Amino acid sequence: MQLNLTKPICFFDLETTGVNITTDRIVEISVLKVFPNGKEERKTWLVNPLVPIPKEVTAIHGITDADVADKPSFKEVAKEIYNMIKDSDLAGFNSDRFDIPLLAEEMLRAEVDFDMKNRLSIDVQTIFHKMEQRTLSAAYQFYCNKELEGAHGAEADTNATYEVLKAQIDKYKEIENDTKFLAEFSTRKQFADFAGFIGYTKKGEECFAFGKHKGKLVTDVLETEPGYFGWLLNADFPLYTKKVLTAIKLRNFNNKLG
Repeated sequence: MQLNLTKPICFFDLETTGVNITTDRIVEISVLKVFPNGKEERKTWLVNPLVPIPKEVTAIHGITDADVADKPSFKEVAKEIYNMIKDSDLAGFNSDRFDIPLLAEEMLRAEVDFDMKNRLSIDVQTIFHKMEQRTLSAAYQFYCNKELEGAHGAEADTNATYEVLKAQIDKYKEIENDTKFLAEFSTRKQFADFAGFIGYTKKGEECFAFGKHKGKLVTDVLETEPGYFGWLLNADFPLYTKKVLTAIKLRNFNNKLG
């Protein structure tokens, strides 16, 4: 079956130096771009993270320091990757909580202004967990009746994720073949940033989701405690979170001028 698309969607997977979205780096990224007419385009990049890859991480994905020693840094390939995905929605397996946030961090470090304002995201893992509660290899076996060869390789995982989503749509009548529906269905909880530091009130206003100001409106805190904004920008928070905070502050400033 073919996905019902109104714009391209990029399935992607990352292999990294670890699981911290702020400090870890990409060592491999694979993108499968699917167009509304069914055409598919694939590209995989090995990336030099410019830091050592821990042995325990290499044991999982098989990528060593030697494998990436002569490969470009992420900054060198960032624009090429961005050009492939810039007109597309995004999809992955656990992508909302890990792959998209980490990709955003790498893009911003490379001075590429990445955001999710005009795109949807579909997390195939969330759909799977809502319906069956298993892993990607098990999902591939369950939905596609195939063994996942090359698990923990970015290209194999990316292709499997695409096949699993199509099989999920085929299997469950309640799951619509519609990008917007799939994005909403696969979203756990809405946050203004990827890392979950800035949430929304019931009225749709940004509020802090952590710390001493948890539950308070971001605009109110920045107004009454301006030093808190400076502390946040200098603290060890994700770059995308800082970008969102800055946008809220500028929006509030412009509203006052208006």
